[in-house]
Amino acid sequence: MNTLRTAQATGTGRRLSVLGFVVLVVVYLALIQGLGFLLTRGLDAKYAAPTSIDELWRSMTLPVGLSVVVVVAVISFLRWWRPVWTDDRPVRSWLVAVPVVMVVSILLVTNYGGLASKGAAFTLLLLLSCLLVGFGEELMFRGLGVTVFRTNGFSEGKVALWVTVIFGVAHASNLITEGVGAFAQVLATIVAGYFFYLIRRRTGGILVPALVHGAWDFSLVSNFVVPGETRLLPMVAILTMLVLAVVVLVGRRKIEPAAAVA
Repeated sequence: MNTLRTAQATGTGRRLSVLGFVVLVVVYLALIQGLGFLLTRGLDAKYAAPTSIDELWRSMTLPVGLSVVVVVAVISFLRWWRPVWTDDRPVRSWLVAVPVVMVVSILLVTNYGGLASKGAAFTLLLLLSCLLVGFGEELMFRGLGVTVFRTNGFSEGKVALWVTVIFGVAHASNLITEGVGAFAQVLATIVAGYFFYLIRRRTGGILVPALVHGAWDFSLVSNFVVPGETRLLPMVAILTMLVLAVVVLVGRRKIEPAAAVA
């Protein structure tokens, strides 16, 4: 019996319905978007493009930090730390290529010169903020989301599908600040979300996908910290997503362990 079924059978965890999870996601997004809007009023701040420490803590650090506190409180209330933090449904070993390729992309895409021009304080605060994003979104979607769908009897294929789709659609909330351009982000996050789900299962928990997620965002945002500077390196991240998507699609029948496929 896996961790989740054991938790249910022994009564060590509370239940959360799919509808309850969707409501929680809406509250989570409202907190981030609402607080970010209030704190950046009067500033010419652009989404994921902070150019000063003042913009950074107002638009990212504080709103995202508070959202992480809310997610942690919910997980603690549900007594779901074990199923959220660990994963006992591994995928095949070749999928270690997903985090490895993403880390290589992160190293290539990071705007080292731009960060150096902003100074150590700004760079460290940006890194902290992006790690908060990584942990917040992974705990919410690949943590709570995966656990919700599993405990409500969904097959693993449907767990992956719905958690990934909800993660992508959640980013449609950026339509408020970014307009129709946010639709491209929705598609990109759907693809990235599935990769983070695979990393969770390959590494046996939420820690590695959270770190990779945070570092991935850090590398991308670093390219927009210098106003007026045109950067082409984010195209490497897009290419990485496309290549990984093709590889995973081709190898889709070799994702689950052989015993699970039989």
